[in-house]
Amino acid sequence: MEEPQYLSGRILLAMPGMFDERFARSVNVMCVHDENGALGIDVGHLRDGVRLHALFKELEIDPGVAPDCAIHHGGPVEPGRGFVLHSTDWAGVDTIEVQPMCALSSSLDVLRAIAEGRGPSQWLIALGYAGWGPGQLEGEMQRHGWYAAEGKPEILFDTGVEARWMATWRSEGIDPSQLSPETGRA
Repeated sequence: MEEPQYLSGRILLAMPGMFDERFARSVNVMCVHDENGALGIDVGHLRDGVRLHALFKELEIDPGVAPDCAIHHGGPVEPGRGFVLHSTDWAGVDTIEVQPMCALSSSLDVLRAIAEGRGPSQWLIALGYAGWGPGQLEGEMQRHGWYAAEGKPEILFDTGVEARWMATWRSEGIDPSQLSPETGRA
């Protein structure tokens, strides 16, 4: 029997014409994918009207040296729960390595470290996540809803949010305008 191909550490791109419009042009960093399901953080969309300093104020954290940047819309599940995707030069007790691209932390420790200037050298913050139950993501991929691209830190940290979807396709050597939203049968 063939070993399952899990997608942790890859970037999951919504295919053009995806069956769920909530994920149009979605760029999900796949942080966990195993027999129990999958968890991804969407870094292709920003949360309207939410900025880091306002989030710090709500959490009673002094923003210190942290820039007042936009917050990503991580996904539709638990939209009030925060996640930090960051470089691997910082780790806390709850940090998960997402090789080869980044690490994922969700504790207040990483936010305090960022505010104090002792956190990871690269980071972005998201509220919410995309989640799939056992076998759900595999089924959506069979219906051509998603494409699993190579996870590259430069796309995550050095490419603007509005350009990530296209940049990821191009890094794979694919022009998404040439993709059909329809699937056929052989």
